[in-house]
Amino acid sequence: MKLISFHSGMHIRAGAVVGDFAVDLEKAAKSLRSGAVPSSIRALLEAGEPGLARARKTVRRAEARLERVSQKKERRPAWAQRLADVELAPPIPDPEKIICIGLNYTDHCEEQKIEPPESPIFFTKFPTTLAGPYSPVRLPPDSVTSQVDFEVELAFVIGRESKRVARKDALACVAGYMVLNDVSARDVQFKDRQWGRGKSFDTFAPCGPWLLTADEVPDPHKLRLWLKLNGRIMQDSTTKNLVFDIPFLIEYLSRGLTFRPGDIVATGTPAGVGIFRKPPILVKPRDVMEAGIDGIGTIKNRCVRDR
Repeated sequence: MKLISFHSGMHIRAGAVVGDFAVDLEKAAKSLRSGAVPSSIRALLEAGEPGLARARKTVRRAEARLERVSQKKERRPAWAQRLADVELAPPIPDPEKIICIGLNYTDHCEEQKIEPPESPIFFTKFPTTLAGPYSPVRLPPDSVTSQVDFEVELAFVIGRESKRVARKDALACVAGYMVLNDVSARDVQFKDRQWGRGKSFDTFAPCGPWLLTADEVPDPHKLRLWLKLNGRIMQDSTTKNLVFDIPFLIEYLSRGLTFRPGDIVATGTPAGVGIFRKPPILVKPRDVMEAGIDGIGTIKNRCVRDR
């Protein structure tokens, strides 16, 4: 399934992509009598496999109904809108944790002429960094940062409460995958000598376009990921180049913290970031960043000046 969160009036609703439609899962489940489905994706994940099973049942029934709509045999139900007409929010707009992994691609280490780390380097971004897959990224004034950079990443989302997870059980904890752009204020990052603040300005984590459930990703370690800046390819690599794979990260991190449903883990970025180019290529207002992962999706964000 492609699980989405979308704006509806003053609220954000849980949905799924069915063809060209965004389906409101809670309303569709009620109409199609497929069992109760929560109104948020995080609550859906907290409901566990029974909740996801009801969501899948709802999607199957919605597919049949919308096929009749496409054949003009029925009117479009109120629980379905054209996907192009809805404003997508981050798939998980309210995670408890956003954990990011640094220096986790061999090619990214090579471009800096450093050895890969012996153990994972991790940091956090705040939930206020999240932005929708097509929402603007707001650049602070130059007096705050003048070196904004891009980082395409594969992010996974935790689907169950987990602690001290063995490697062999790790992938069973993953609900799904999405694209995330770990936008970074390099001058702040380097000045602070730690990464949290420079990577946690508002909107510095656009993601999506949906959460693709794990059953639709046969091997997350064989995915091409790329980023374009104003149409020019800047990053182009594969998750084969991860230093620490996803099972290792889950096992390592869960030794001392409890994962909860909806937690986001961004697995790191490959070579090609702007700051290490000669000369550096950094993001400016009106620039467009387009980041994608083959088989998962693409996000596209225009940069604007934050006032």
